[in-house]
Amino acid sequence: MLYFIIAGLIVVGWAAWSGAHAIRGERGSFVATVLAALALVGWTIISSITVVPAGHVGVVVVFGEVLDTPLHAGLRYHRPWADVLTMSIRMQEIKEAADVPSSDQLNVSLDVSMQYNLNPEMAPQVYRTIGRNYEDIFIRPQLRSHIRGATAAFEAKALYTSDRDQVERLMEVALSPTFEGRGFVNTEILLRQVSLPTLVTNAIEKKLQAEQQAEQMRFVIERERQEAERKRIEAQGIADFQAIVTQGIDERLLRWKGIEATQALAESENSKIVIVGGQDGLPVIFNSR
Repeated sequence: MLYFIIAGLIVVGWAAWSGAHAIRGERGSFVATVLAALALVGWTIISSITVVPAGHVGVVVVFGEVLDTPLHAGLRYHRPWADVLTMSIRMQEIKEAADVPSSDQLNVSLDVSMQYNLNPEMAPQVYRTIGRNYEDIFIRPQLRSHIRGATAAFEAKALYTSDRDQVERLMEVALSPTFEGRGFVNTEILLRQVSLPTLVTNAIEKKLQAEQQAEQMRFVIERERQEAERKRIEAQGIADFQAIVTQGIDERLLRWKGIEATQALAESENSKIVIVGGQDGLPVIFNSR
């Protein structure tokens, strides 16, 4: 704003000076007046236009007073004597590393990321109450405080395993109302890395390895049980088949099959000797060759 005021005063002064030194007569005075008026109008228009970049919002300040209505992205008009400060409404990310205690009194090192957006409608309030450096003044202190509060409710091993998702949700639930009330939305917490003491890490890894081995053994036992069941069913099927076949074969059937074979041999053109009445009444065959 100060730049435009100075520029306007220079233009008006130049126009007045030009009018004073213009050609004598009414025509010179009229030309000077027109030039001064045009200069004043041009300065007013130029100083009333602001381009707010995409992904930003403009906060209008008039002589130290912050107006409640923000200026959204694009070509915007405002009072020529007002200052327009731009603030980003894009997703922002901050990273924080902290050594925090767990419920079992162990120190855990966490690398945490938090993503959030500035609510464009509340940008004037944020600028009025916190300022443009809200990340260091408000966001980081709140994040550090809630990290300690969330991890204190869990054991160290819980942060190392799947329970870390619960820690993220717990911090989000705790932070979201506080941030939304101050003009920040879409809060999301991510635990990027969890570092435990070496002894605890080794113990957890050994336990997980033992659980995996036990699970593998249960799989092997179940597979062997199914294979044994398959073999039992197969053997039972063979036994049932043999029982059925045995019950269907008797002496009369065997004699009848022998007679059929004797008749077929007797009708054959091959040279042979067939003697009927061998052991068990079946034919005895001698090849003459």
